[in-house]
Amino acid sequence: MRLRLRPWAVLGAATVSALLLGGCGTDRPARPTAQATANGVTVTVTLVPASDGRREVRATFTPQESGFHLYSIDLPAEGVDGLGIPTRLSVRGDLTATGSPSTDREIRRLRPAGLDVELPVYPDGAVTFTLPVRSTGSRQADVVVSYGACSETRCLVPVTDEVIHLDLA
Repeated sequence: MRLRLRPWAVLGAATVSALLLGGCGTDRPARPTAQATANGVTVTVTLVPASDGRREVRATFTPQESGFHLYSIDLPAEGVDGLGIPTRLSVRGDLTATGSPSTDREIRRLRPAGLDVELPVYPDGAVTFTLPVRSTGSRQADVVVSYGACSETRCLVPVTDEVIHLDLA
């Protein structure tokens, strides 16, 4: 006797096997995540395991309107000739930074029309920063961000020391 399987039966069996072997994703602990929106930018922070067994805070800054960029983390605290606010990311509470933030985007130089300055900015759109951290407790941490978002024609009100609470429990 020869057993003949229908294509839908094979697909169904493969799906069930994958779910059983994968545990439906329920055995994986949720990653602590929080979000805040202020002055035209949404910031989403997530605590993730790093490749070396440590942890990282990832913060994605997403302008709500297209055509807006963020200022570089390398911009001086006072800006360039008073223009711009650097993007900042730090932690406090039950997390301690073990290094400096890095980013997934390259800096570009912006020369505003009519001004004799160049400002270091990221390309328009979302930019993600990664900050290596270690846990000093298991309850709650604060991720503190500062940023300014601009387009070619206008700037939004800067955000300074916005606190995003991250529940670690």
